[in-house]
Amino acid sequence: MLDNFRKFAPTLAAMMLLTQLVYAEPVNINTADATALAKALNGVGPAKAKAIVSYRDKNGPFKSVDQLAMVEGITQKLIDKNRADIKLGAEKAAVGAAPAAAPPAKAKPAS
Repeated sequence: MLDNFRKFAPTLAAMMLLTQLVYAEPVNINTADATALAKALNGVGPAKAKAIVSYRDKNGPFKSVDQLAMVEGITQKLIDKNRADIKLGAEKAAVGAAPAAAPPAKAKPAS
């Protein structure tokens, strides 16, 4: 039995490492720095990640994932490959979470 374990231990270790790569956390393209973008997005290295941050700083937050195609070096194919790992903003509130406060009521104009 120990011999069988020794045979499969390297395979088991490799599977555990690959599982971590496949299930990476999505990255918020509106708040992440270049290092986080390069780490989280497949096919995005330091130069493309810096271009994303630079575009965002100049033009404001991304309103859609597809707007990334406006960044030099980012193709639609690259966006589609990473779509599941990209988010734009805060996730929706969890069920049972306290609702956001209502905006203040407008004052009635004086008659």
